[in-house]
Amino acid sequence: MMEPLTIVVLLALGLAGLVALASGVVRVFRRRLVTGGGLTTLGAALAGAAALGLGLASNLYTYNRFTHEQAVVDLNFERLADQRYRVAVIDPQSGVQHWEVGGDEWQLDVRLLRWQGKATLLGLDPLYRLERLSGRYRDLQREREAPRSVHALNPSAGLDLWQLAKGYEEWLPFVDAAYGSATYLPMADKAQYTVTINANGLVARPANEAAKEALRRW
Repeated sequence: MMEPLTIVVLLALGLAGLVALASGVVRVFRRRLVTGGGLTTLGAALAGAAALGLGLASNLYTYNRFTHEQAVVDLNFERLADQRYRVAVIDPQSGVQHWEVGGDEWQLDVRLLRWQGKATLLGLDPLYRLERLSGRYRDLQREREAPRSVHALNPSAGLDLWQLAKGYEEWLPFVDAAYGSATYLPMADKAQYTVTINANGLVARPANEAAKEALRRW
């Protein structure tokens, strides 16, 4: 995740680029081709670099840092009908979301960004982003035939660094985007779970007696 100071610097860089670009265009129209062409090229380069940086910054703001095992979300379940539950996804970063999920089990997926090589010398922390919450049926035939319930928890924004790193590994060797993590456990009425993340991925634990009883019957 980029700091506010970085955003200010990128905005200033973009503004300087636009000013240089406008000045260069004016000089070209006045037939001062050498200085005008130079300013136009410089302005376009600065504005393009700023736009690229801001696009990446807006995408990185959809991720959260983690340096040790820490809480990701709490999940609270309310049974609505047979194999149908209302789930409260309580995220300390972004608040509460409510979803309806079908099945016997819930599954939470996250996307991880790790830094490699020289990027680690900058002290950059690994990043994670919640991806989706979905329902699973214990019976495989039911899983194949029953309607799926999948919910996006954190839609992407800006330039997707994950996809860029996977598609252009030779240009972005400092980003490791080849790692995701998921965890799943049974759903039950009034069950509560706490999900944490560490260097190895997600860990889900029961947070009340209803969840512990569901695990004993699982």
